[in-house]
Amino acid sequence: MARSETQENHEHPQTPERAATATGTMSRQDVVVIALLLMSAFVVILNETTMGVALPPIMDELGITAATGQWLTTAFMLTMAVVIPATGWLIQRLGTRRAYVVAMSLFSAGTLLASLAPGFGPLLVGRIVQASGTAIMLPLLMTTIMTLVPPMSRGKVMGNVAIVMSAAPALGPTLSGAVLEISGWRTIFLVVLPIALTALVLGAIFVRDTAERKSTRLDPLSLLLAVLAFGGLVYGLSSLGEAAEATPLVPVWVPIVGGALALGLFVWRQLSLQRTDSALLDLRVFAARDFTIGLSILAIAMVGLFGSIILIPLYLQNVLGLEPLATGLIVLPGGLMMGLLGPTVGRLYDRVGPRPLVIPGTALVTGAMAMLATVSSTTAPWFVLCSHIVLSLGLAFVFTPLFTSALAALKPQLYSHGSAAISTVQQLAGAAGTALFIAVMTTVSVSAEESGATEVAALGEGVREAFVWGAVVVGFALVASFWLRKPPPVEESVDGPRHEEVGAEGVGAQRPATDEPIDRTPVH
Repeated sequence: MARSETQENHEHPQTPERAATATGTMSRQDVVVIALLLMSAFVVILNETTMGVALPPIMDELGITAATGQWLTTAFMLTMAVVIPATGWLIQRLGTRRAYVVAMSLFSAGTLLASLAPGFGPLLVGRIVQASGTAIMLPLLMTTIMTLVPPMSRGKVMGNVAIVMSAAPALGPTLSGAVLEISGWRTIFLVVLPIALTALVLGAIFVRDTAERKSTRLDPLSLLLAVLAFGGLVYGLSSLGEAAEATPLVPVWVPIVGGALALGLFVWRQLSLQRTDSALLDLRVFAARDFTIGLSILAIAMVGLFGSIILIPLYLQNVLGLEPLATGLIVLPGGLMMGLLGPTVGRLYDRVGPRPLVIPGTALVTGAMAMLATVSSTTAPWFVLCSHIVLSLGLAFVFTPLFTSALAALKPQLYSHGSAAISTVQQLAGAAGTALFIAVMTTVSVSAEESGATEVAALGEGVREAFVWGAVVVGFALVASFWLRKPPPVEESVDGPRHEEVGAEGVGAQRPATDEPIDRTPVH
């Protein structure tokens, strides 16, 4: 039954954010909040990609193998996959400002620890603490944008977000390579640290809450199941690379099967708790068809992206013999191009929707993987440069439309849970991609060496085979992209945008276009 207009206005007063959204504009405070979140996201994403180029020097200095060294990347993503499911609850509980301070404090502390690490163990711990802060920051950014930005401008703003989310990964390897030319790998963290501390101070001063805080109880069993599920799956996948070189302490299938069982229990627990709006991760987001399809394509794209992020630097340095700086410069043009195309892709999304952009985008990504599947120990560096540019061009047409259309399919009350679900699957897929590429590369390389190939030639053969698998996997994203559809027009009222409902009428049911006040029962 619809409530009276007086009751509606009392429970949901016309805050500046809601008024701005209703008129299609943002206040100056909104712009400041988003700018600070973008600055912080730039820092944490920049940090995430510095390890690719730095990994070979770290392996040499600490005396570790590639299968062990990949844990500096895999453990980062593993931590994010474990922490992110709780961020929907955390953001609603703490509010935007407190969640921001917690995120940047953890990231800064982890960066300091990594810069002082005397060996692999402390370095790994520092990366894990960094990842805990990063896990909160990314969903916080997406949730805040969906809350503050008017629906008709979200593609454009998400395009600007793409500049940060693409330029940072592109600059990360280049920054890392430049630092390694004049100093050791610990200096990479010392460069990032003052930027992180500056973002922390500015955010503590200027960031404010953009949504109502909700006092929802944290379910310890859900948190435990999340750790066992996502931790077990990522650990098992990551162990595939080590299993190719030596017999692991625990059979690979044990953590994978255990993680799958824990995931099933986690899903069952969330379905039970969401009846009382107390789920750690509200799975009603998957009831929206467009959200589920978009997230599936995004996951496949992440497998290819993260696999290439770790494999291309290893190939350029260990097979072609390039210096770290040259490696960073080769991947720089593609990353910058992907970022600079962000606003253009965002404006196109506002006009035509996701499918006309994602279909050619996934086709380009698949083609780039196929190009990289032809490399060898004699391939010219310019060919890798061209392949990476094609890969980046395709991803530019994939990420912005998928992020925007997936979240646009949800009710506003589910934005934080939708952002958490996207980030969780994104990191899990990234870890799976890293593990898949490393496992295939290691297995094929070991086999080639046993057959008499030189170490360099064997590694080149392993890299080539890994990209063959990558092309096959990304091909599924191309097929799935044909099922995308343009979000329905968003009607505006004094109460803000009218979104698709996920309720008794079914997914995609529209709110009636009447003058009767709309029932806004809170969904946690």
